[in-house]
Amino acid sequence: MGPIARIIAIIAGFAGGTVFSQAPEFAQQYRQRIGGAIDELRVIVEDFNTQAADHHLDRQQALNAYAQSPDDFLRDRGVSMQSTITRYETLLAQQLKLGTAAPVAKPFVLLSKPDDVVFANTWRDFVPGVPVSFAGLVWGAIGFVSGWVVAALAGLGARRFARGRRSYRQAP
Repeated sequence: MGPIARIIAIIAGFAGGTVFSQAPEFAQQYRQRIGGAIDELRVIVEDFNTQAADHHLDRQQALNAYAQSPDDFLRDRGVSMQSTITRYETLLAQQLKLGTAAPVAKPFVLLSKPDDVVFANTWRDFVPGVPVSFAGLVWGAIGFVSGWVVAALAGLGARRFARGRRSYRQAP
């Protein structure tokens, strides 16, 4: 590997390291947003459960009452409420998984099945952090190696392509 290729590989390694080192920070900001979403959804779900109990119904009976209504609006509200409850329970499960995962594994947990709205909003408002945690350093090292490998493979491919063109031109 020539000196210019080494410099490019090092720069690519640092770029990869910088990008990958942000994975734990992104996971942390995502987890914080999940907490906020859960807090808001909890208010809605608990209010629904309380109203159902006030009418001597459990949650499922109240949802069934919506589903069996002849009124389209009430049926649609029941579907909407069921969707809200499902999302609330899904976020609770993901919050638990993120809370119990090893710091280095949290980005993988997040990517396994992220909530689209929370993920999009986290991405929109993401503020990079300095990777001073162990997980940030591990992900930075992974990114550095990945960037280095990509640059080295690209350089290897470019050299082979250049050699192939030279030998093609020199052929009789």
